[in-house]
This record gives sequence, structure tokens and C-alpha cells, in this order.
Amino acid sequence: MAVVEEDAAPAAAAAASDPAAGSSDNEITVEDASFVHTEPPQDGSAPPVVSSGMEVLHEKVKKQVIKEGHGKRPLKFATCFVHYRAWVHGSSHKFEDTWQEQHPIELVLGKEKKEMSGLGIGVGNMRSGERALLHVGWELGYGKEGSFSFPNVPPMADLVYEVELIGFDDIKELGTFKSRLTVNQGKARSDMTVEERIAAADRRKIEGNEYFKEKKLEEAMQQYEMAIAYMGDDFMFQLFGKYRDMALAVKNPCHLNMAACLIKLNRFNEAIVQCSIVLSEDESNVKALFRRGKAKSELGQTESAREDFQKAKKYSPEDKEILRELRLLAEQDKALYQKQKELYKGLFGPRPEVKPKKTNYLAIFWQWLVSLIHYLVQLFKHKKE
Repeated sequence: MAVVEEDAAPAAAAAASDPAAGSSDNEITVEDASFVHTEPPQDGSAPPVVSSGMEVLHEKVKKQVIKEGHGKRPLKFATCFVHYRAWVHGSSHKFEDTWQEQHPIELVLGKEKKEMSGLGIGVGNMRSGERALLHVGWELGYGKEGSFSFPNVPPMADLVYEVELIGFDDIKELGTFKSRLTVNQGKARSDMTVEERIAAADRRKIEGNEYFKEKKLEEAMQQYEMAIAYMGDDFMFQLFGKYRDMALAVKNPCHLNMAACLIKLNRFNEAIVQCSIVLSEDESNVKALFRRGKAKSELGQTESAREDFQKAKKYSPEDKEILRELRLLAEQDKALYQKQKELYKGLFGPRPEVKPKKTNYLAIFWQWLVSLIHYLVQLFKHKKE
């Protein structure tokens, strides 16, 4: 089956639920996007085995590159968005995993917590999109005492981090928005106004769309993920009315565009998660239903995919792509039925044919002769009486 086409779900139906639907900033076209065969991070049960050389960043911090990044390194007081897993060195004890929680952390370089100072040094020497293994001495980790609450880290424990720098904000204006908002040096999300956070997220979304046009799917996803990070659950929980609508008008397209990228990268389970987030806010979102159906279809979840396509059809009954996907599923069902029919036929074998019995003329003759003798005997008796 063909990979999802971004604009396959109808814009008309989406416009009702997406205030910015139809805008080039919210929509991305992926028909011509090239495949990028990249793997998500390993399952994280143990630190990855890395063959690259060891770079000394500090007496107590060393780095091994897993995947190269792009662009420049963040400056001091830059707001960095980071995914990481953390283990106690020399053991399988993993005490944090932001990938599993699906929420990157925000790290302001030079203002990080004391126990994250080693992580801050490592992140400050990375580029956007870079993934690396950091080896941090206990002096720049949880120290001599360790931590007995959360996270649970033994005393004087050296640490190993698998880190991905999603992106960062230095001092720069947020594009040509009406308010001309500025991200101040070292200003964390929690210190921003609602308008500033939404504007910062919108800028990231626009940058993601630009990367997408250049067919740089990984870079595009990094921007979308940073945009989403500005509008975490704690932030959205506090919004009502027009501010919530403003935030969702930026946040939902980011999730949908993330799903489009993930489908192109054959990461279908992750695409389903992104679409489900949108549907939790807007159950009639046609694009979310369509893309989730596509991802499920690629995973062979036929009935669940059909259910999503049927719901999408309910809100957009004339959409040709939705009808096409439903038709393809019907054809797949028919082909599967024929295949199973042939399989069972071969399994039990063909039904045996009933062969006609051969005529035994000798037996027939003897039956006739016996009947004749019996008749003559009866006739003789009758005449004698």
C-alpha cells in the first residue's frame, strides 16, 4: 500500500475543526517527500554500544557521537530541548528515560540543576539533531550523597547518558509575528507569557515546515517536537477559551505533521500515537483519523484501520482518498479470503470423487439363474397340487 499522502484528507472538513487549516504554515505536502531510512533510539534497556572515538569535554565529562547533528552549538543561557536516558555506570540501573515518557526536558545552559551540570556540559557541546553517549563523573552528577528519592541514584555513582539535542533557542526574534515577541536570554518556558509560548511554538512549526519542504524529515520532526514541548500538558491544562483554541491551532498541526513524517519513515506505531493525541482533543479531525488509519493499515491492523477510515468518511463522505483506502481494504479482504480458501483446500485435500462400481455380469447371471430355478420349483409344486 502506498505511504500516506499529507493532503489526502479533505481540507474542507478539516477547516471546521482546525482554525488555521488551509494555511501553508499548518499544512505540509508529502507526496514528493523522499524516504529517509533512519532508526529510532534503541529500546534503552542498557546503554548503546558506540564505536566512535571518545571526546574529552571536561575532566569529568566525555562524549561519543552516535549520530551527527547539524548547525551550530548552543551558547550559554540557550534554552535547549533534550531527550535522554540515564544509567548508573557499570550497571543496568536506568533511572530516567524521557523518550519513554514522551516529554523532552528543557535545559537552560548555565542554569541547570547541580546534579545535571555534567549533562549541561555535554549538551553545550552538541549540535541540533545530534545524539551522543555522555560519560559523567559522580562529581558532576548526584555527588557524594547520591539520591534516595526520585531518581534513585547511589552515592558517588558515575553516570552514562544517551542524549539527543532536539534543538535550542538562543537570543532571536520570533519571526514576523504581529507582537514581535522576543525570546529573552535564558528565559524558560515557565517564565513566558501565554502569547510568548504560543508564538515560540508557532515559529518552530514554521521552521519545521521549511525543513519538510527540503525533504529533511528528521530536522522537521525536531522542530515540531520543540513546538509541542512549549505546550506541555501542564500548560494546556491551564488554558481556556480563546487561548486554548490558539494553542491547539499550533499544537495539533504539529502532531499531524509529525505523524506524516513518521509514516514516511515507516515508524507507524509512533505515528498512531501522534494522531491519537489530536483525536483526544478533536475526535472528528479527519486528517488524524485518515493518517492513523493509514498507519494501522501498514501494520496489518485491518479492522481498526477500517474503523478509522469509516469515521473519516462520516465527516467527509466525498473524499476520494478515504474512499480509495476503504476500497483497497475491501480488495485486501477479498484476496485474503481467496488465499485462505486455497490454503484450506490444500490442507484437507480435494474431496474424493465417487467412482461408479464396475458391473459384475457373472453375479447377475447367477442371481438370474437362482431366480429362474426358484420360479420353476414353485410352478412345479403348484401344478402337482
